[in-house]
Amino acid sequence: MPQSVKVGIFMTVALVVLAWLILAVEDWRLFGPRGTRVEAEFESVAGLDDKAAVRLAGVRVGRVDGIRLEGRRARVSLLLDQPVPLVEGTVAAIANQGLLGDKFVELRPGPVGAPPLPPGAVLPGSTPVSFDQAMAKIDEIGSSIQGALDGFSGEGGGFGALIESIQATADELRAVIAENRTQFGGTVRNFERFSATLADDLPRLTAQIERVLGQVDAVVAENREDLRGSMSNIRTVTERLQTSVDNLNQITDKIAKGEGTIGKLVNSEEAHEELMGALGSVERGAEALGDTLGRVQKLQLGLGLDGIYLSDLEDGRSAFRVDLLPQGEASPRFYRLELVSDPRGRVYEKTTTETVTLPDGRVETTVTNRLTRDERRTNWSALFGMPFAQRRGTLWAGMIENTGGLQVDYGLLSDKLWLSFEAFDFGRERDLDPHLRLTTTWSLYRNLYLKAGWDDPLVDEYESPFFGAGVRWTDDDLKYLLGSAPGF
Repeated sequence: MPQSVKVGIFMTVALVVLAWLILAVEDWRLFGPRGTRVEAEFESVAGLDDKAAVRLAGVRVGRVDGIRLEGRRARVSLLLDQPVPLVEGTVAAIANQGLLGDKFVELRPGPVGAPPLPPGAVLPGSTPVSFDQAMAKIDEIGSSIQGALDGFSGEGGGFGALIESIQATADELRAVIAENRTQFGGTVRNFERFSATLADDLPRLTAQIERVLGQVDAVVAENREDLRGSMSNIRTVTERLQTSVDNLNQITDKIAKGEGTIGKLVNSEEAHEELMGALGSVERGAEALGDTLGRVQKLQLGLGLDGIYLSDLEDGRSAFRVDLLPQGEASPRFYRLELVSDPRGRVYEKTTTETVTLPDGRVETTVTNRLTRDERRTNWSALFGMPFAQRRGTLWAGMIENTGGLQVDYGLLSDKLWLSFEAFDFGRERDLDPHLRLTTTWSLYRNLYLKAGWDDPLVDEYESPFFGAGVRWTDDDLKYLLGSAPGF
């Protein structure tokens, strides 16, 4: 195939890719419906990014398509790709995909049988309690505990105020008795009349009591053995209670004398100060832990493993990739490390110099240049990426397979189809053209994808179409695998 035809084909493919990028960036949908747009209003959308997923019962049904501020509240535009019946009482809530996952919008439908929402209705939004709010509540609890401890140990604390209150109550009682002495006298006379009545009825009551005692004697005689066992049990319980009371008295005596940990804590000012210092250290540790968890929560880890078959070379190429994706930053940055096993190896020119002394004493030097090939070698890549087009594409720069290069990725069709263009090895040996690679990736499932494309189209010796497959894992997948691993 002539070189000009190859370049023409490559430029045609590049123009088609550029047309797809323009359509995707401008959000022009030439095929299929545009979806349903719904507005939701929140007190705060901290951590929620544009293009975040919209889910119903855990199933993705759309994405966030714009966040703006209206007054003191945040207005979020939701673009639903699937028909979702929205009725009155539906609520939009911000939720997290696990501890380290991204934030998304969860639609919580209203009651069954409710009327549908009118056009233009705004869904009420709810925001979960943030980690900073939880830490502030813990700080309030710590302050309350510190105030209680200050009340026990401070001069003129709560015990003195309680004694003064009891003294004031006793004074008031004495005043009440003095003011109502006449009423108390009438009460005493009433008791005297009651005693006279009791003296008149006492013989009758005595006779009834004697009859009851006789019945009790008969019952005791019939159950003497049972009563003896019960009394023995009561005696044993009483002895144990006495032992417990003695132990309690010993403990309270030690506390009053300042002995033991509790005694020192109650009676020692130094112990109190050490306790307050320990509580302060715990508070600072909780704040440091909160900052660390906040930073970890913004970091997402991705792993990938794929292989392709180069048909013209009749050999395979494999790669292992690690992606670090910070989340929720105003200007996010992506980082990628990759190890590649390349079947083409490296072809370079090796110069050999031979010096020979002839019988007549003359010296001849022979310089030989020959090409040398490494059968297979392991390359590495280290890239720094920046998103563009509202995070639908990523521009990478850095080292690609041991040389400097650039890479552009762009997602189409709801991020199921990805187009990638790589250019690297610009100072190639033997004055060869730069290494170019055009790759198309189709996601079959969340963790499985297929690859196809054209590698090194400008060099006849190495050009080859290719196809292959790969797998990838996210934070959620790694957590599930670690949680499912058997313990040892």
